[in-house]
Amino acid sequence: MALSSMTGFARSHGTSGPYAFEWELKSVNAKGFDFRMRLPPGWDDIEAPIRKRSADLLSRGTVYANLTVKRTNAASVVRINEDVLASVLKVAIDLSGRIDAVAPSIDGLLSVKGVLEVVEPEADEIGEKAAKAAAADAFEQALRSLVDMRNREGLALGQILSQRMSEIENLAARAEAAPGRRPDAVKARLAEQIAALLESSDRFDQDRLNQEAILIAAKADIREELDRIASHIAQARELIGKGGPIGRRLDFLAQEFNREVNTCCSKSNDLELTNIGLEMKSVVEQFREQVQNLE
Repeated sequence: MALSSMTGFARSHGTSGPYAFEWELKSVNAKGFDFRMRLPPGWDDIEAPIRKRSADLLSRGTVYANLTVKRTNAASVVRINEDVLASVLKVAIDLSGRIDAVAPSIDGLLSVKGVLEVVEPEADEIGEKAAKAAAADAFEQALRSLVDMRNREGLALGQILSQRMSEIENLAARAEAAPGRRPDAVKARLAEQIAALLESSDRFDQDRLNQEAILIAAKADIREELDRIASHIAQARELIGKGGPIGRRLDFLAQEFNREVNTCCSKSNDLELTNIGLEMKSVVEQFREQVQNLE
């Protein structure tokens, strides 16, 4: 199953009788799935099946769907609102007896708001029903195009994430092979520190210091963290290989990666290991940022 991004854009358009329509779909990142649709007045009956179809194909992301509908080859009708005209004439007649004024002209009367009305032709029920069915089909085309675009971006994201996994694996191998984490190197560093302490004062118990040094050396070992990082890499690669809506699980793994790398850095008492840990932390952050785009 392919990986899918949460971002994408698609359009589709069509005609049915006097109706011309266009869909515009856009999806962006989100924690869950949110479908927001804007329809022309009178087209609400196509909303429910469209929402269901979208939820069937998409599991994460905020999707904005906008339908624009225009009627072509249907001339508007201009008519006079007789009630409004009668009210205007009545007022004019009443005023004519009280003030000296020129009688209202035709163009003056027609310019009064509400006297002239532009009326859209009545919709043909059968034609409108056919147009809505055609618009629903056009939405399916736009939705498929959106899914295809999200899948293409998901494929690119999968390659980037695999590359980041390889970088983390290489850095973990460098940490594994670093001379500074060998027991003899840790022992030598601690011995130098203990010797410096003993030289500065004769109040230290050498046996007790040796015991403390052993405990410090054990705590400084990053073997456990490197093993967990290797396990997380294997899980991430398995998820990427399976595909599907894995964004949340990879985001959890990214947090685990970050936790283990932070522990490695805090335990490190060697400059090379610290630098490796900081490099790994940077790559883990890049991995986490890309995961935010996955469905």
